Amino acid sequence: MTAVLVEHGPDVGAVWHFGEPNKEQRVLEEGLAWADLSHHEIISITGEDRLTWLHSLTTQFLENLPAGQWVSALILDPQGHIEHQFDLVDDGTTTWLTLDPGCAEPLIQHLQKMKFRMRVDVRDVTTEYALLRMPGVADELGGPFSIVPRSDLAQWRERLNESAMQVGTWALDAQRVAARRPRIGFETDHKSIPNELGLLNKSVHMNKGCYRGQETVAKIANLGAPPRRLVLLHLDGSVVTVPTVGSDVEKDGIKVGFIGTIARHYELGTIALAVVKRNTPLDASLMVEGIPASQEN
Repeated sequence: MTAVLVEHGPDVGAVWHFGEPNKEQRVLEEGLAWADLSHHEIISITGEDRLTWLHSLTTQFLENLPAGQWVSALILDPQGHIEHQFDLVDDGTTTWLTLDPGCAEPLIQHLQKMKFRMRVDVRDVTTEYALLRMPGVADELGGPFSIVPRSDLAQWRERLNESAMQVGTWALDAQRVAARRPRIGFETDHKSIPNELGLLNKSVHMNKGCYRGQETVAKIANLGAPPRRLVLLHLDGSVVTVPTVGSDVEKDGIKVGFIGTIARHYELGTIALAVVKRNTPLDASLMVEGIPASQEN
């Protein structure tokens, strides 16, 4: 297989596809594929207070997190806007956070400021460990995932290729968009709150104690009316070009939102995630860079 690499964006340099993206997507859906996500960044947190500390800082309930259970979490600003997004797993001695490329350093800077007297140690271990998307039917986070030593990557690749097909970000993005899983920097902007993105009772635990930004999340959840909502767009497949990330979504020439990740799905065609104003009718005819689009909640 000849790998075609991603040329732009945060995934630059990662495998985009191997020449058969539709086949890769089908195999991924069947649970018989794996992906090299070693371009993602990894933070390790050790110390006996690590889970209690992260529980107090994030939107997720982590105090009694069982070893080996992957969860997603956010850190919000005081107004409830999303600042950091990551997945994490604890192995009994270390909590591992996996993040998009370029996101580890700002998160570490924030965490270091919040240590106070807590018994924790925070390290960027991206050069020592790598993230793999393992074979298996996709879970809520898009996994199953595994963190392995970089020194063992070659052995892992050889072993996985014996029983599964390697796929690239094309297949992973198509699956993520179809599952409506938002990604920071794509479906978020400086105003994004978890309520808009379908993250309540997922990345955001609704029955835990206080965390920064909780007041906004709880207030809007009780009102049931976030200002915007995440939708799946079906784009006109007869158009050869695709819009760029961040392009305006328009209704009758007026901007009603912006587009995030665009993907070509093996069954659904050209699809995208978009964030639009809450009062945009579901049956409205929308346009994105001159391309007709219909929405689905």
